[in-house]
Amino acid sequence: MFIDNGNALIVIVIMTTTTNSETNTLLVEQSPFLQSLVQQIRAYDHYGVYRTWTDELVIAPYVIPKKKRREISLEGDIDPTTKLRILCYFRAIAALIEKETGLLCQVVVDLNHEGFGWALVWGGKLMVVSRSLRDAHRFGFDTLEKLNDQGTKLANAGIELVNKFPEVARL
Repeated sequence: MFIDNGNALIVIVIMTTTTNSETNTLLVEQSPFLQSLVQQIRAYDHYGVYRTWTDELVIAPYVIPKKKRREISLEGDIDPTTKLRILCYFRAIAALIEKETGLLCQVVVDLNHEGFGWALVWGGKLMVVSRSLRDAHRFGFDTLEKLNDQGTKLANAGIELVNKFPEVARL
């Protein structure tokens, strides 16, 4: 919208978002994975910063549109908050597997300074999730739905493996 007050041209930009906050709230409330992710992030909040934040706001750093991700530099070491975000993501997956199967799961995230590495989730002697990571500087998802879908998919695959090989998982 343009307004000419005689002296200067004033430009007013009206921005609308394409995401519906009510839909996001409902998705977070109904998704076991997103609830698990929120729990993992809040567990690292030693100073109570997130105490008054909504669940959607707590997991907002995971949603990074492609255009914004391309702008993130791959130069230098990975930001410690990004490393923690990756760790919480895989711990949320492990927590869902534990909840469903009763198997205690462990998580290891090994990244080099260039952003390449592995994320491993295992229980007993069974590797239930193994993901290679690259460009970890840019770890994120286009939408909240994609974050939920990918996390749920990895957790379900891990649950299937535990159910398929229970004798190995229980060692």
